[in-house]
Amino acid sequence: MDRARRIAAVSAGAVVLLLLLAQLFLPSIAADRISSRLSRYGHVRSVDVKAFPAVELLWGSADTVHVRASDLRLALTQTGHVLGEASGADDIDMTAKRVRVGPLELSEVSFQKRGSQLVARALATEAAVAQALPPGVRVRLLRSEGGHVEVSVGGSLFGVGGEIDAIAQASEGRLVARPTAPLLQLFSLTLYDDPHVYIESIGAIAAPARGPGYQLTMRARLQ
Repeated sequence: MDRARRIAAVSAGAVVLLLLLAQLFLPSIAADRISSRLSRYGHVRSVDVKAFPAVELLWGSADTVHVRASDLRLALTQTGHVLGEASGADDIDMTAKRVRVGPLELSEVSFQKRGSQLVARALATEAAVAQALPPGVRVRLLRSEGGHVEVSVGGSLFGVGGEIDAIAQASEGRLVARPTAPLLQLFSLTLYDDPHVYIESIGAIAAPARGPGYQLTMRARLQ
């Protein structure tokens, strides 16, 4: 009987020790793994992971993840995959000085995830927007309200030359743009569509304090 108690006590002590070691080391191992994955896209300055109990990290779950990066570069088709990898963390806070998504260069980027809800904010200079557009196309912000953005588009877009007004908005999880003129509303252009990300709204305001440019916002959820 005494031997059985000793075995039980030793076993319980071993389990407690393993849990303590896991709590000490697994978060840093998970942080190194996340840093390694993100480093494929640029320079990551720090990653901090918190989870309790830490053994949940073995199943790809975490309570909070904080990421600081300086420069990241992603193809537009890679963004959904990167966001999909974040589905195991309840809360994510990421900041980056510069992020290039496809042809568009963004600065002062912040990204938050709470459950499945996503919020991203960034600055884009007028020069960066102009460089990301097709040759001969120019865009001027008119207004932003109700989760969509209205712009004036000059050049040739939607197969029409001259200058027209268009709205960029979320439509069934996609980001699309279409002219506001009644005769042209059958034309539309899909700007972003990914099965991992359901876009809910976008916003843009002028940000003259940082130079000619815009403060961009996007709200979405993971699917």
